[in-house]
Amino acid sequence: MTYRQTLSPEAAAAKAGFSKASAYRIEGDCRPPSQKKTPRGRRRSDPLAQYWEAEIVPILKAAPGIRVIGVLDELRRRHHDLNPNIRRTLERRINAWRALNGPNRT
Repeated sequence: MTYRQTLSPEAAAAKAGFSKASAYRIEGDCRPPSQKKTPRGRRRSDPLAQYWEAEIVPILKAAPGIRVIGVLDELRRRHHDLNPNIRRTLERRINAWRALNGPNRT
C-alpha cells in the first residue's frame, strides 16, 4: 500500500482498487495470511472416533449404497446412549470417506 504513505486509508484503498475495510485490516496487521497464526482445529473430541473403524466403515463396505440415515439408525440401535445430534457430523465423515474410498462411479 504505497499510497498509504501520503493518503488516508480510505483514499489509498480507493486508488489501489480494494475496499476500505481491507485497508484497515492490512494496516492493523500487514503480514500475508500465510504468515499469520494457524487455525486451531477441533475444539472437542470426535464423537464418532470409537465407532468409525470398528462399525461404520464395515457397514459402508458391505453396503456401498446405504444412506447416512440408515447408518445412523443402525448405530443408535446398537448404542442407545449415542447422541442423535451427530447426524450432520456423520454425513460429512461418510461423504469424505466415500470420496476417497467409495465405489468408482462410471
